[in-house]
Amino acid sequence: MTQMTPVDVVLIGRNEGNRLLRALQAVQGAVRQVIYVDSGSTDGSAAAANMAGAQVVDLDMSVPFTAARARNAGFAALDDPQFVQFIDGDCALDPDWIDKGRSFLDAHPDHALATGWRSEMRPQDSVYNRLCDVEWHRPAGRILTCGGDMMVRAEAFQGVGGFDPTVIAAEDDEFCTRLRKAGWLLERLPHGMTRHDAAMTTFGQWWQRAVRTGHGFAQVGFLHPSYFVRERQRAWIYGAALPAIAVTGLVVHWGFPALVCALYGLNWLRTAIGLMRERLSVAEACHQAMFLTLSKFPNLIGMLTFYRRQRRGVAMQLIEYK
Repeated sequence: MTQMTPVDVVLIGRNEGNRLLRALQAVQGAVRQVIYVDSGSTDGSAAAANMAGAQVVDLDMSVPFTAARARNAGFAALDDPQFVQFIDGDCALDPDWIDKGRSFLDAHPDHALATGWRSEMRPQDSVYNRLCDVEWHRPAGRILTCGGDMMVRAEAFQGVGGFDPTVIAAEDDEFCTRLRKAGWLLERLPHGMTRHDAAMTTFGQWWQRAVRTGHGFAQVGFLHPSYFVRERQRAWIYGAALPAIAVTGLVVHWGFPALVCALYGLNWLRTAIGLMRERLSVAEACHQAMFLTLSKFPNLIGMLTFYRRQRRGVAMQLIEYK
């Protein structure tokens, strides 16, 4: 019988409460080592993780927090890692995923990582949760990047130096880009991997998350200019250029603002049609398309935040939304 490659788990979180307990319970008995990296929790998360049998690593909070730094600290605490499953503290692993991911990586030594489908636990709670649920479900097969839930080959992780600890958003995209540049392949399997609890119920939370996303577009784009090109272009066009044309056009002819409104409407319609192709109802697609069209404004704010920080040479502080 072929011996199975051991899988370890690195789980990161802060003040996740019951979500952390659910995440820890989901991995018990399925993996060899469980490392929980705590980022300054005040709700007893570290003690709860310790009671659940995880090895707890307290992240040095005198240095600005990033999820990338937390994941690196968790990896460094592992004993002889081979395959490592990274999970966020607001996620719970699907029961069959470890075997699915491990089997794939064992059979495909040219692949650095395998990921699966993440889904929301309570998409019905808010339109913002539903937006996340649609965002997570992407086609299976060869991919360019993936989110932070992933099973990674330790050799590949070490070969590229892990996550970049200075990247505060889209650090997973940046990590995946370096893996591909190093010659590795990445795969999304057609299987459920994790259940996520966004717990995002307010417009303000959604707005801040979109600001953080824009920061990621700019920072990762700075490090890898060929990545996030379309996303940055859309933010500049719909978040800055079209509003400037509308305002300037007010003093020239009323037709300019009307044309700009028509272009936003066209963008909304195109987005809604795309969502309907993903089997959303007409009403749901139209509702979500409104937020995706609006997201260009906070995306631009996030991009400008990165450029300002970069110009001033200040540390990239985390942008939190919950």
